[in-house]
Amino acid sequence: GRRLPLLLLSMGPPPGHHALLTSGDETLHLYGYNKIRARTYLFYLLSVLSLGIFRLLCHWKVDWLLHFRARRSSLEDADYILVIDEHQAESVREVRTLRNERGMAMPRDDGSMETVKEMRSFSFRKCIYVWIAERQAFTLPSDLACKTALGLLHDIADDNECGLNSEEVARRKATFGSNLIDVKLRPIWLLLFREAISPFYMFQVFSVSVWFTDGYIYYAGVIVLISVTSIIIDVCQIRSQEKKLRAMVHSTEMVNVIRNGGEVLAISSDELVPGDVLVIPRHGCVLPCDAVLLNGTVIVSEAMLTGESVPVTKVAVSVHDSERSIPFDLETHAKHVLFCGTNVLQTRYYAGHHVKAVVLRTAFSTLKGQLVRSIMYPKPIDFRFTRDLFKFVGFLACLACVGFIFTIVIMSIRGAAVHTIIIRALDIITIVVPPALPAAMSVGIIAANMRLRKKNIFCISPSVINTCGATNVVCFDKTGTLTEDGLDFHRARALTKRSSGKVPLFTPEASSLEGETHGDLIKAIACCHSLTRIDGVLTGDPLDLILFEQTRWSLTEGSDGMAEDENYDSIQPMLLRPPNMHPTYGGCTVLRQFPFSSSLQRMSVIVQAPHEADSAHDMTLYVKGSPEMIRSLCHPETIPMDFDDVIAGYARHGFRIIAVARADVELTYAKAHKVPREEVEHDLELLGVIVLENRIKPQTTGVIQQLSKADIRSIMVTGDNLLTATSVARESGILSPNKKVYALEHTHEKDEHGRTELVLRLEFDPADGGGGGQPNGNANGSIGGNMGIRLLGSKNGKDVERASSPVGGAITARYQMVITGPTFAVLTHEYPELLDLLVCSCAVFARMAPDQKQALIHHLQAIDYTVVMCGDGANDCAALKAAHAGISLSEAEASIAAPFTSRTADISCVPSVIAEGRAALVTSFGVFQYMAGYSMTQFMTVLFLYTMPTNLVDFQFLYIDFFLITLVALCFGNTHPCRKLSVQAPPTRLLSLPTIISVFGQLGIIFIVQSVTFAWTMNQSAWNTGFKQDGDNDETPSFEGTALFIVTGFQYMTLAIAYSKGAPFRKGLLSNKPLCGCLLLTFLVHSVITLWPMDWLNDALSLKHIPFGEPRLILLGFAAVSAVVGLIFEKIIVARVYEHVRRSRRAARARRDPSLAATSFERLLLQSGDSPSWVHTAAANPPLSPTTTGAAALTMTDLDEVIVEPFSVQEGIANPQMVVEEKA
Repeated sequence: GRRLPLLLLSMGPPPGHHALLTSGDETLHLYGYNKIRARTYLFYLLSVLSLGIFRLLCHWKVDWLLHFRARRSSLEDADYILVIDEHQAESVREVRTLRNERGMAMPRDDGSMETVKEMRSFSFRKCIYVWIAERQAFTLPSDLACKTALGLLHDIADDNECGLNSEEVARRKATFGSNLIDVKLRPIWLLLFREAISPFYMFQVFSVSVWFTDGYIYYAGVIVLISVTSIIIDVCQIRSQEKKLRAMVHSTEMVNVIRNGGEVLAISSDELVPGDVLVIPRHGCVLPCDAVLLNGTVIVSEAMLTGESVPVTKVAVSVHDSERSIPFDLETHAKHVLFCGTNVLQTRYYAGHHVKAVVLRTAFSTLKGQLVRSIMYPKPIDFRFTRDLFKFVGFLACLACVGFIFTIVIMSIRGAAVHTIIIRALDIITIVVPPALPAAMSVGIIAANMRLRKKNIFCISPSVINTCGATNVVCFDKTGTLTEDGLDFHRARALTKRSSGKVPLFTPEASSLEGETHGDLIKAIACCHSLTRIDGVLTGDPLDLILFEQTRWSLTEGSDGMAEDENYDSIQPMLLRPPNMHPTYGGCTVLRQFPFSSSLQRMSVIVQAPHEADSAHDMTLYVKGSPEMIRSLCHPETIPMDFDDVIAGYARHGFRIIAVARADVELTYAKAHKVPREEVEHDLELLGVIVLENRIKPQTTGVIQQLSKADIRSIMVTGDNLLTATSVARESGILSPNKKVYALEHTHEKDEHGRTELVLRLEFDPADGGGGGQPNGNANGSIGGNMGIRLLGSKNGKDVERASSPVGGAITARYQMVITGPTFAVLTHEYPELLDLLVCSCAVFARMAPDQKQALIHHLQAIDYTVVMCGDGANDCAALKAAHAGISLSEAEASIAAPFTSRTADISCVPSVIAEGRAALVTSFGVFQYMAGYSMTQFMTVLFLYTMPTNLVDFQFLYIDFFLITLVALCFGNTHPCRKLSVQAPPTRLLSLPTIISVFGQLGIIFIVQSVTFAWTMNQSAWNTGFKQDGDNDETPSFEGTALFIVTGFQYMTLAIAYSKGAPFRKGLLSNKPLCGCLLLTFLVHSVITLWPMDWLNDALSLKHIPFGEPRLILLGFAAVSAVVGLIFEKIIVARVYEHVRRSRRAARARRDPSLAATSFERLLLQSGDSPSWVHTAAANPPLSPTTTGAAALTMTDLDEVIVEPFSVQEGIANPQMVVEEKA
């Protein structure tokens, strides 16, 4: 559930203390607090007395800050607001009261403005939230300003004397601020300070303070140098990113606005306010705000926001009389909105008429501003490895406390000075929790990022690389990602002329459009598109370009020199002329265009042939779109009997099908411009279908196979139709040829519980060679064959079948499913209990809207999948941002929203990113185990010596910490990943049993060897003359210290070799030449110290003279035994024997009891059965109530978090009887 601030757990809150604020995709929890002066004074007093430590703790824990300075209050009276976002990040914002005697504009619920002289507000992440008294809530003003009634927008469009006056502009600017998306460059000193006060660097400050006090100057200096260098590098990276982002988003230019009753003024774009009437220049500009188009037509490129390089046509908002009171909605009316940051390529207008747009949103409240905010304030990475890392550091801290107490006790008993006791006790903490740990942990990420850059894969968030190593599912967009961007014309199928009482037939396939056979079809294709000429070049959707080129018609747009016809109202007509070889068919003028809508799955135009113009104004409507949508709009008598068979046949082979239709309409010029599309898009006459080929990219199949062999699941998430998507999935390998494939659909009927009825259809059966057991298509257009399966019957049946699970391998479902966006929406709203099982087994999600793609990613994450999303940037931005890691194949500026961008426009980058992620993750594991082993080894050594009492001397510490440890750790990340992705997944849990056994097993071996070494040295009376402390010097050299120094030096090298793991995720140790070089150098140097010590070296390291020969060979033997036993334990016992036994037992336990599976999706897969019979189980039961528990029930908290409840095997959930319905 939602985590509440500490101070909310005491007394009950006052009324109005908490509110939920939703704006766009952002959900915030607001809590009000009043400042208490006495507590504030106490807060400052504690901060001073603690030398700033208390203030620093309150900086890290913001709810503590409020606890000591304020008390809970209503939001209406609050001085401070505690803001908790959907990621549980907390921030305290001060409420400010602004007063302006000239007044400020306060938006109402209906989008109108009222004038107020006082306004309470707070700022959060570049946006200002104001208190709206009538709503009793804080609100983003632009959210209300956007709700202007459509009728008011229409009136502004018709008003030649529109525009705000100067006083109203001033009032609105006081509320909304300047129209600037300004990424301010924070001062260098501030960046340095914020980096330096992080817990990591604060611990380093503590460590070096102890070391400097103790005289351990050299290594302390090295740590200071490394820390300062790291801070400077981090600050430089932050400043560089700020500069890049600022350069990308900051722009101010002169724009024309209509103000003061129709006067056109040239002003700076930062002076724009919501409600301003903006004049769109004819030859283009970059939109400085979000605005709704009032008249004319505008062609824009939205590549900056969506990655879509195809120009989009925006049309003026049109209002029917019955719609005047309807508030404007950004999602519903997006086709009329010019978004900030989009590039206006061209406007269509008439001489003497401006193309006008009303400003809706400015600055950071615009769509571009929201994108910039998402980049500036990214979601925190919630990765199990990171959580475990902090837990283990916490364990080390507890161990350090034990050592701290032990040191105090033993030194107090020996009568050591208080100063010495404090220093030695604090020194133990710096040994057990190594300050260099975080820096060492990043070496794998840095090395992986450098290797990715060499492959033209760029990462703007390197911390995500480790997350990629845990990837177990990859979601792919289809068009432009799995398949080529372009489409090729394949075939045309027109219809024969319909005789009275006869159903038309399809003509034979034609590889080109021929004038005699395809006359009406050619004319429809030549007219029905969104193409335009920009600087003489025909520009638009690639599909439209391909089809238009096939017709060989020409396109001309009116110019200022042409005679204008006032009948054409506010848009410039588009003239289309046939080629000379088609003299029979005259030219056409496009009067109105209804742009393509993904929800409507079609576009249409109203045209008129100039030579046919008469008083009746006969016009023609041409429509093209998806076959299923066009069929539903056509008169049944115009549909051939084999329509479904033909469509299914082409779609099954991966072709894209466009259906074309027409209708005669009788409209005036004025009505043609204003008529709603629903009034004309009905009772159409089907003209035929166009078949286009969308070829799979050459790399696609190989990459999908590579992921499949590595047990990484591939999912297709596309906006294309289900038939085409299924075919591409089959061809690319996303759909397995060895598994049954079910299509989950919905009908328009309701069941006994009032829910939409679900239907399962067997689309593919490998036992029958596909087609659901039937070779022929379905006359009713069902997917793949004559046999539909509707799950009927009782709940009694066999026990749930277990999913297939090879020993030690991934658990997989025995079947796959495909689904469309509309059915996914039905499940989301009516069958939420089915979503978990669906996303576990479904491989193709077709007709998915951008928000549905994002929702799918969230559902996968909620059941413990680590998700990578790969798309070309078009309509994929939301999903790219939602995934654990997004890979954009688009070089458009919007790709900055994804952590990874590949300059190679195919999915070959995906295995590279996953392989580097796995290598970096394994490196991080190895470095952590190495650093933890090093700290614990040194901890043991120091505790042994404290009993004498003595310690290692400074140069011995420096030799170990810098020469033996730091240099080796820095080389860990240079091991490249293996060329092939392994079936075995890398570990993601740092606190897993194998890791714990490995670390503590090595420490046990090291402890035994150190104990034997210490005891053996103490008993060598022949040359060990005993320990005599040199006065108060607690670092007096000793034979025991020298012996432990020699043996532990080799133990550190053993740890490096043991934890530098190779296959199956990285290449072998010998491939890492820098690491091998460091290990060889340290081995040679330490061997010289052990066997042939030189006097100057002995003096520098303060080593006692142990006799040559047998004593030193015995010490070398202790080190050799430690190395051999340690490597055998790690490489054989832990890596092979124990891991094999553990995986086998885990798989067996999971098969016996699914609740014992490691992850939520594994538990779900183990209970998914031989077929998706759980669909029937849910349909046969009443809808879930909030208190109902059951199979993977989902409950939504007020923070929109998805809580996956335990999946319980209920009696009666079994394979129900499946009644097979024969389709006519």
